[in-house]
Amino acid sequence: QVQLVESGGGLVQAGGSLRLSCAASGIIFSFNAVGWYRQAPGKQRELVATIYSGGRTNYADSVKGRFTISRDNAKNTVYLQMNSLKPEDIGVYYCNTRAPRPLGGWSEYWGQGTKVTVSS
Repeated sequence: QVQLVESGGGLVQAGGSLRLSCAASGIIFSFNAVGWYRQAPGKQRELVATIYSGGRTNYADSVKGRFTISRDNAKNTVYLQMNSLKPEDIGVYYCNTRAPRPLGGWSEYWGQGTKVTVSS
């Protein structure tokens, strides 16, 4: 059974930092791409950052230079370091991954989310 558990959200002042963690069980993160998404109130969920199995990373334009996604293979955990936080970074942050099914297709997995609030 695959389980993704996010943590690290909270309330921070604008300009501050938070580090989110996504710990996995039942799946090996280093074999798959892992993404951090966020959903602001009243808005659609958007992809913020991705780390691929080979270590390559990709970021939304809105967070480039401020956020860093990383992975600790020994802990099977992906992190999102968020610096210089802005009020527009508010939302619930989710980690996501998917893995191939034995008979074809993909299974997709989401964590329960962790809430980030930025005060101005």
